[in-house]
Amino acid sequence: MPRFMSLIRIDEQNAPDIRAADPGFEQRMGALFEEITKAGVMLDTAGLLPTSEGTRITWEGGKLSFTDGPFTETKEVVGGYAIMQCKDMAEAVEWTKRFLQTHPESWKVGAELRQIDEAATPPEA
Repeated sequence: MPRFMSLIRIDEQNAPDIRAADPGFEQRMGALFEEITKAGVMLDTAGLLPTSEGTRITWEGGKLSFTDGPFTETKEVVGGYAIMQCKDMAEAVEWTKRFLQTHPESWKVGAELRQIDEAATPPEA
């Protein structure tokens, strides 16, 4: 069964305060995570620390360069991810839609959903 990665995108400069979310947000998220885990779909998920705690490493012209965060020139950043195992893209889209819809209506949260290239993935040791 194919695996999919959902990259959760946020505007880090205007990120909503999770502590100010409506009272049902955590309950909705917990219920969805319980359902997706019981369905055997969720393989891994996590939020990411702010870009101020990150480093970009670039390979160009035969040389490495390093840029410490924050990356203020970038408006939209990956704020979290989920790796899911679904029967097809349509199922992965459905779970991702449900995840986004658990968030308060006033928030702007997006997702980029991509199938993992299994042919390029090295076998587990």
